[in-house]
Amino acid sequence: MVLSITRLTVLAAVLLGAVSATPIETPEIQARAAAKVITKCTQPKTIALTFDDGPYINNKKIVDLLDANGAKGTFFVNGNNYQCIYSNDNVNRLKYAYGKGHQIASHTWSHAHLTQISSSQLTSEFTKTNTALKKILGIQPAFMRPPYGEYNTNVRNEAGKYGQSVVIWDFDSGDSAGASASAIKNAYKNLLAKNPNNVLTLNHETYSTSVSALPDVIKQIKAKGYKMVTVAECLGQSPYKSTGSAGTRDSTWKC
Repeated sequence: MVLSITRLTVLAAVLLGAVSATPIETPEIQARAAAKVITKCTQPKTIALTFDDGPYINNKKIVDLLDANGAKGTFFVNGNNYQCIYSNDNVNRLKYAYGKGHQIASHTWSHAHLTQISSSQLTSEFTKTNTALKKILGIQPAFMRPPYGEYNTNVRNEAGKYGQSVVIWDFDSGDSAGASASAIKNAYKNLLAKNPNNVLTLNHETYSTSVSALPDVIKQIKAKGYKMVTVAECLGQSPYKSTGSAGTRDSTWKC
């Protein structure tokens, strides 16, 4: 009888130990909250010049124009839109802009309408771009911009998984709608005449009209006393969730 009680005691202890060893879900591994949607800057007298749809052939010229005027921009890049992000030219463009202190953020992979695709496709749009930026630059971006400015709950939830904020804009230069360089200059002139506290712009590095207008646009902005900064700076936040060493090109660097 004593032996039976002992065996029962040991068995109970083993079972209790097994129960107590079961991991409990912690906040760190629970799903993140839906991403915050940002439509304007918060820091006074700042203008965030942003450029979508690259990397593209105009990238270096834009970077050099900004640098020559003490300005920094933000490039929302795609993975495979105009050209594969892993091409030698695009890798060099990204490294050049990033190395000069400009912000690199996600515009997702293929410039898809994110609100019209499946859940698995949506995840792929985010993860493939995030992976590419990690390999090429060693960064995990804290910001993304949905193509066409289209987002819904699914897009916000997906961005939230990676701790990314969704960035829209409060001023569109009109370049993607066919605005000429002259029209773009006038659009900025009319905007600045209103003396806004700050501005979060939308431009595209893929349109020559924006590149042609940029010197005059910068001149106008400087004359009004604004500081041209990255999106992160105009919000007083960090541009990246993490930074580290870039990867080494291998067979996975392909679209």
